[in-house]
Amino acid sequence: MSQSYSRRRMLQSMAAGFGSVSASGWFPGLAQALANDPNRRRHCILLWMSGGPSQTDTFDMKPNHENGGEFKEIQTAVPGLRFSEHLPKLAAMSDKLAIMRGLSTKEGDHGRGTYLMRTGYKPMGPIQYPCIGSSLANQLAEEKMTLPSNVSIGTYRAFNQDAFSPGFLGPRFGPLFVGASDVPGSVSNDDDGFPSLEVQSLRRATGIDEQRMQQRLKIWQSLQSEFVSSRSAGAAGMHHEVYEGAVRLMHSDDAKAFDLSQEPKKLREAYGANVFGQGCLMARRLIQRGVPFVEVSLGTNSGGVGWDTHSDNFRAVADLSQTLDDGWGTLMQDLQDHGLLESTTILWMGEFGRTPAINPSAGRDHFPNAWTSVLAGGGIAGGQSYGKTSEDGTNVVDGKIGVQDLLSTLCSALGLGSAPSNMSPSGRPIPISEGTVIKDVLA
Repeated sequence: MSQSYSRRRMLQSMAAGFGSVSASGWFPGLAQALANDPNRRRHCILLWMSGGPSQTDTFDMKPNHENGGEFKEIQTAVPGLRFSEHLPKLAAMSDKLAIMRGLSTKEGDHGRGTYLMRTGYKPMGPIQYPCIGSSLANQLAEEKMTLPSNVSIGTYRAFNQDAFSPGFLGPRFGPLFVGASDVPGSVSNDDDGFPSLEVQSLRRATGIDEQRMQQRLKIWQSLQSEFVSSRSAGAAGMHHEVYEGAVRLMHSDDAKAFDLSQEPKKLREAYGANVFGQGCLMARRLIQRGVPFVEVSLGTNSGGVGWDTHSDNFRAVADLSQTLDDGWGTLMQDLQDHGLLESTTILWMGEFGRTPAINPSAGRDHFPNAWTSVLAGGGIAGGQSYGKTSEDGTNVVDGKIGVQDLLSTLCSALGLGSAPSNMSPSGRPIPISEGTVIKDVLA
């Protein structure tokens, strides 16, 4: 008897046995049992904060020190756990969050820090490492998928293009960029005031109707078939596979996952009428259709790279926090309402933190020594903080971790073990991460 059949029979038997009795008592336990099923479909959402968010003004407040700044802290749903006053929705869902307050790295440059955090490796040597999205897509993707296995929404890549690359994994696991722009504030709005998050590869070129498109595809297929037949294992084969995937998606019902107009306006407004908020909604729709990895970026606004707050930190972070809270808070609730939160692990991070000390321009500068990331959702034991910084916020005094530890913990939460590997073109296995798994934050 197959495992899927056994689960189905079990559910039928339970439903028949309980009859009209309320399911409220046993459903959470059932959901947890199914979430721990090793064969369940797992997903990951990366919430990437370009520019480096201030830990002192979000998840590691210092209200009794001069470094604390202008914001007040608020009590969350978990006794003793406090966040910024500008994150009320996340505070209400704090039982689903594990706050990693002891992160410490050594890369305080935007480009180098971005590469380190997104690949797990320093930007040096001959190997072009895959970004975490490509690595996880390689591990989690099903063999046959119409939708891409790696989608990146609202991406700002100007700090380091290579940090968003599939590296040696090749274009098959490269991200599909949606609403991406290296020019802050350049995404236009639709007639309802929401940003237009278009996938360019799903549209025919201007002036090309369906009949002409089909004629062009026939010519392309004719030219490609002979060329690729003798080169299927190389770059030509991978390029052909990606191109064919884009064509399949154009004509697939799955392309509707990118059409946010199908969602209720009230829900869209709850997410926020901005690229990050609508990107979070798109992430839920993509996860719902089986996409294993989705990234949503919050790091640009009309004034520049949002979290890079060298000046006027508190005004900028208050605005960014509202955008973050609306988008991420609504995403958590929406995933839960759709029964997807237990199988979706969320990682929130940027390339580094910000200095606890406030500079003369009322800003905070680059600071990799002691900062915060957050894990949430499936596989994570929420309702806690792990690690502690000093009273002034300048050093980690307990629970110090590095990027490899963070990524190993993420991989374990996704059911991949502590050190899954990607195979390089030369046949050499290269670990995604080789850090210490923080078992205290795993469910």
